[in-house]
Amino acid sequence: MSSPEPEPQSVFYDALTELKTAEQSEAVDSPQTSSPSYQLAYADKAFLSRDELRGVRLQLELLKPELTQRDLGISSTVVIFGSTRIPEPGVAESRLAAAEAAVERAPGDAGCVRELAVARRIAEKARYYEEARRLGQLITQVSQHNGHRDLVVVTGGGPGIMEAANRGAQDVGGKSIGLSIALPREERPNAYVTPELSFQFHYFAVRKMHFLLRAKALVVFPGGYGTLDELFETLTLIQTRKVKPVPVLLFGRAYWERVIRFDELAAEGTIAPEDLELFQYVENAEDAWRLIQAFHRPLSAHSEEAAGGNEGATGGATGTVGATGTVDGSDGASKARTHRGGAE
Repeated sequence: MSSPEPEPQSVFYDALTELKTAEQSEAVDSPQTSSPSYQLAYADKAFLSRDELRGVRLQLELLKPELTQRDLGISSTVVIFGSTRIPEPGVAESRLAAAEAAVERAPGDAGCVRELAVARRIAEKARYYEEARRLGQLITQVSQHNGHRDLVVVTGGGPGIMEAANRGAQDVGGKSIGLSIALPREERPNAYVTPELSFQFHYFAVRKMHFLLRAKALVVFPGGYGTLDELFETLTLIQTRKVKPVPVLLFGRAYWERVIRFDELAAEGTIAPEDLELFQYVENAEDAWRLIQAFHRPLSAHSEEAAGGNEGATGGATGTVGATGTVDGSDGASKARTHRGGAE
């Protein structure tokens, strides 16, 4: 990789130096220096928080993560999304046992009965935590060998499935990204996000853009409103050709067919039959990784070469998608690529 061009020299002091100078001036107490109007504009939080400055704040939220990722040489990502409520299996089993005990103590309590039913469903889905963790490992075993430039795992930075994906990247000594959103109920990013790649957003719109700016695939595990939001946003952008096609992989066909009747949308005529080919179902991390590699074969081949041809780590074979949208184990993903607007 060529070294970056040196920045042009300027006769002006940089903004941080000027800020320190201004702070020294403000330390001299007087009616003038104590007035908010005396603060430098870019250091005045109250000024930056005005409604009229919303456009500036939007630009800052766009630029900060963008420039940081450029500085760290990150060129592409794999987005992994899923429920914050699906914990690792051991935790899910403990919660199930507690719910069962609660029903035994109060068998007629409707709330306890409902919580037990939910705990059973969550325990059934806890295997997806391990699949997300495994997928984070598989992807990062390639990206960690090329300076974390390609196919870096990115999540929403939260718990559950997103924690699992970040954790998988850390398991193999790699870096991963967390795009957190400032919410009342989420205290902090999960502990497995790489600190220098942990970002916080106020604006959902800018966060959405950053998910897709470098995305080479979107992997969606069972989830709720937030997961569905990211899924349908991406499907809409691909369908309308506002973004270049990328694989959209849905983990757990049984779950998705139970909660969303995609086929009925086509039957009702509200989407085209070929729109059902915008996504594919997978059941395990290995199949998901093979499909991503098949779609982006030149990129993954370059990454594997940088990794020393570590075919065992990446699952050397390529997978494809049959007419039903599931993995059939044959070679290639040309059908998916051709359908998505014919773009490559």
